[in-house]
Amino acid sequence: MSKPIIAVTIGRAHYTRIFSEAAWRALDAFAEVIHHPKEEPANKADLLALLPPADACITGWDVAPIDADVLAAAPKLRAIAHTGGSVKRFVSEAVWARNIHVTSAAPALAQDVAETTLGLIIVGVKRILPLSQHVREGGWREHPAWPAREVHSSVIGIVGASNVGRRVIELLRPFHASILLYDPYVNETEATRLGVTKVELAELARRADVISLHAPALPSTRHMIDRSLLRLMKDDAVLINTARGALIDEEALVEELAKGRFFAFLDVTDPEPPAPDSPLRRLPNVVVTPHLAGCITDCTHLGEMAVEELRRFFAGEPPLNRITPDQFGRIG
Repeated sequence: MSKPIIAVTIGRAHYTRIFSEAAWRALDAFAEVIHHPKEEPANKADLLALLPPADACITGWDVAPIDADVLAAAPKLRAIAHTGGSVKRFVSEAVWARNIHVTSAAPALAQDVAETTLGLIIVGVKRILPLSQHVREGGWREHPAWPAREVHSSVIGIVGASNVGRRVIELLRPFHASILLYDPYVNETEATRLGVTKVELAELARRADVISLHAPALPSTRHMIDRSLLRLMKDDAVLINTARGALIDEEALVEELAKGRFFAFLDVTDPEPPAPDSPLRRLPNVVVTPHLAGCITDCTHLGEMAVEELRRFFAGEPPLNRITPDQFGRIG
């Protein structure tokens, strides 16, 4: 039986970053591979030229949307494996109308983001940033941020049991911290299985020493961390956002940070990057990083997962992370 034809659309400039040699060997073992010839990800015209013979394609960040025109030119296409996290930007209604099998490497990407989040939790509860600055200025322990705290005696609030949120919960398990979870889609049984206490968002804001955001960016979650929630936070709390900037009302956040009440780590902002004159670039109790929580230079685990998803699809085996139309509305 002939091998399926799989089109790689991510652009050759990104091959080393996304695909390991093992991934290429695994792909060649079950498929005939065709390549988008340009350095950068395929635009719509590129997809129209590349996909007509393809049974499946591998997509990535900045590939053009798979819209009705593209699908009309690709009558054989049955599966899409995305090497990034969210498929929201490029999967169209036409994809669902054709019943195309869609997968995402979000669980692989989640590991990187969760590890970064864990690091920020530890740095935050130990108050390393304000205390190190105090020492640099000639001080020692006579500072409002002293004493530093421990993770095991902290209350960690997780907002969103996404792939990342769940992985953060797993990484926190050895620390024996008390974990609160806000997620309207998680019931009490699932919360118990995760080892967390399900609470409403206002209670989480009041009780948590650390609040870590892992919700999708949706109309319903825009500015979910608003002025009233921010005012409920403990004066010495830590707020971490490695999800999406739009989850926080940044005008309200700046007002609260300006009071010096709590510390924030923002890997994402809204807009991104912050304006050159944004107070987020100057306030001493906030650290803004350039959207680096996920993988940066070595994302080969994403390519490996995408290849494995397609191997499973053509072998008739269960997928690792299939995205379905009913899930699509909850993806940011």
